[in-house]
Amino acid sequence: MKHIDFYKEKNVLVLGLAKSGTATANLLHTLGANVIVNDRTPLEGNEQAKELQSKGMEVICGGHPLSIFDQEIDMVFKNPGIPYTNPLVEMAIQKGIPVLTEVELAYQISEADFIGITGSNGKTTTTTLIDEMLKGGGKSPLIAGNIGKVSVEVAQQATKTNIMVTELSSFQLMGIDSFRPKISVLLNIFEAHLDYHGTLEEYANAKAAIMKNQTKEDFAVVNADDDVIMEMIKHSHATIIPFSVTGKVDGAYLKDGGVYFKEEKVMDVADIVLPGKHNLENILAAIAAAKLVGTENEAIQKVLTTFTGVKHRLQFVDSIENRRFYNDSKATNILATQKAISAFDESVILLAGGLDRGNDFDDLLPYLKNVKVLITFGETAEKLIKTAEEAGIKEIKRVDNVEKAVPVAFEMSHDGDVILLSPACASWDQYKTFEQRGDIFIDAVHKLK
Repeated sequence: MKHIDFYKEKNVLVLGLAKSGTATANLLHTLGANVIVNDRTPLEGNEQAKELQSKGMEVICGGHPLSIFDQEIDMVFKNPGIPYTNPLVEMAIQKGIPVLTEVELAYQISEADFIGITGSNGKTTTTTLIDEMLKGGGKSPLIAGNIGKVSVEVAQQATKTNIMVTELSSFQLMGIDSFRPKISVLLNIFEAHLDYHGTLEEYANAKAAIMKNQTKEDFAVVNADDDVIMEMIKHSHATIIPFSVTGKVDGAYLKDGGVYFKEEKVMDVADIVLPGKHNLENILAAIAAAKLVGTENEAIQKVLTTFTGVKHRLQFVDSIENRRFYNDSKATNILATQKAISAFDESVILLAGGLDRGNDFDDLLPYLKNVKVLITFGETAEKLIKTAEEAGIKEIKRVDNVEKAVPVAFEMSHDGDVILLSPACASWDQYKTFEQRGDIFIDAVHKLK
C-alpha cells in the first residue's frame, strides 16, 4: 500500500456505510483524515457506525441533515448506491466539493496495476474468468469491486507483483477522478439503471469514464459488435483492442471453429464448457485481457475447459427427474434474460419478475419462442403477464415469490424441460440482493428432492 499524505487533516464526509463505506472510513482514518460518517440507519441499530465512533470518528446517523455542511467539508466519498439526487450530494456538488467513490481511493493507495471490467451484462463472469486465467498463468491477481471484497480493502494488501482485477459499476465510475486502469474492459451497453442515470446517454457516459484517464500506454478491450461502445471509444486515448463474435478484428475473435487472439489460435470453440452463446463475448474479452499481461494459452485453455459459470449467473443448480434447474438471479435487466433464454434449445419454464423501474418488456418478445410457461412474481408481474400473452405463451402463473415459484414450475414441467430463474428485474421489491433471491431459489430446488 502506498502511504499518501493527501488526506492528512482533510475533513472528509463518508456518506452511506455498508461494506464499502465502512472500509473507506477506516482507511481514510488511517491516512490521517478527519472523518465524518453519515448513514441513514439510526445509531441504535447500526453496529458499523458504533464501531467507527469508538475509533474517534464523528458519526451522524438516522438521516441526511444538510447541517453537516455547517462545518468545512473538503470532499465526499459516497456509497455507490446513493443517487446524485440525495440532498447532501446535491449540496456538495453545488458547493464545488468533489464527490468520489471508494474505487478512486483504492487506486490512489494501490501499488498494483488495475484491470477494470464494466458493462451492462457479463461483468462478474468476465472478471472471474480473467482472475482464473491469470492465476493459472502464474500471475498474482487480486479480485475486487462488485465481486468479492471492496476495492479499498484489497488495494491495501496489493503489491507491485499483483494485478487488481476489478469489477466496476456505472455508479462507481461516476465517482472517479484520477483512476486509470492499465487495462479497461467494456463488454456492452444496454438500457439499465435508467432510474438512477435518467438517460442511456448519461449511463453510457458513466461507463465511458473507465477510459477517461487512459493513455496510449494503456489498453481498452472493447466489444466491436456494440455500436454504443464503438462510438464511445472515439474519445479514448487508450490503445484499442477489439473483440468480436461476428468477424475478424485486431484482437480476440472467432474463425473456423477456433478462438483467436491477433493471428494466434488459442483453442477450439468446441472445447469451451461454459454454456450460452452470449458467454463467448465474455470469453473473448477475458482472453484479450489475459493475453495483454502475458498469459500463456495453456492456462487459458485449462480455465475454459473446466469453468462452468459463477453463482447466480446461469448457474446450473440440479437435475430432478430430467428437469434441469438454472439460477440466473443476476439477470436484473432484459438483456441478461434475453441472453439466458437464448442459451437453451430446450423448452424453458421461465421464472421472472421483480422491481418495477418503469420499463415494459416488449424487447423480450422475440426471445420467448421456446418459453412454454411463464411463472411471475413481484412488482412487474402484470407487465410480464401482458408480454407473455402477446408472445402466445399458453401457461402463465402468478405467484407470491421465488420460493413458491419453484414447486409450481416443477409441477408444470415435463421431461427434458429447463426451469430457469432469470428475472429481468432487480430484486429490491422483495429481496435485499439478487444473491438472496438466487439463494432462495437454490434452497427451494433442493427442497424438491
